[in-house]
Amino acid sequence: MIPVSRILNPQAVPVAGTDAHLPPVPTPALTADALRERFRQREPWLPEIPGDGRLFTDREPAHAAVLVALVQRGDGLHVLLTRRTEHLREHAGQVSFPGGRSEAGDADPAATALRETAEEVGLPRDSIEVIGQMPAYTTITQFVVTPVVALVQPPFELALDSFEVAEAFEVPLPFLMNPTHHRRHVFTFEGGQRQFLSMPWQGAGADGVSREYFIWGATAAMLRNLYRFLAK
Repeated sequence: MIPVSRILNPQAVPVAGTDAHLPPVPTPALTADALRERFRQREPWLPEIPGDGRLFTDREPAHAAVLVALVQRGDGLHVLLTRRTEHLREHAGQVSFPGGRSEAGDADPAATALRETAEEVGLPRDSIEVIGQMPAYTTITQFVVTPVVALVQPPFELALDSFEVAEAFEVPLPFLMNPTHHRRHVFTFEGGQRQFLSMPWQGAGADGVSREYFIWGATAAMLRNLYRFLAK
């Protein structure tokens, strides 16, 4: 998983507003066939949010990839996300896509995303149909992350890496593709203003218990980039 920020308590950062003035992605554009066609067009495009902003390190960039897995359920597409375990040194308990650092044997970002997803949550490769990828996102820790978008066909069983992943859960794609749910947090850092997005979702986890999942930082930014891509 990719570190997304040095902010230790993002829920405490004030909300400046939402983007409710922007339209949601139309429902017909959020079907499996519509997404396949959208990515098939291969139009060059620039992301709204290319990265976290100011870098906190001068180390060499490290390439990585995450899987934006869109699960095909009876009521539409759902995004598969994970919650990190609480004992990890960095970003314990945070929500992220499955993914991680590229290795020498990975042929491309899709290979990285699929390998890391298999290691973290055990999603079977034969359930996954890669349909495209989004422009890279650069984190403050110099990870250059390529989001790889895929459709996932149930049924499947997950096998979580219990050291790194506390749980895997799904969020309806229409919820995430509606800017009414995109909250802007603004804070002051080193004399200037910075901001980040959050998309808190209240829903049932793998245990069936309803709770709030605070989706923010790089994960929310990449979802916002997907929104801009699909809203065209």
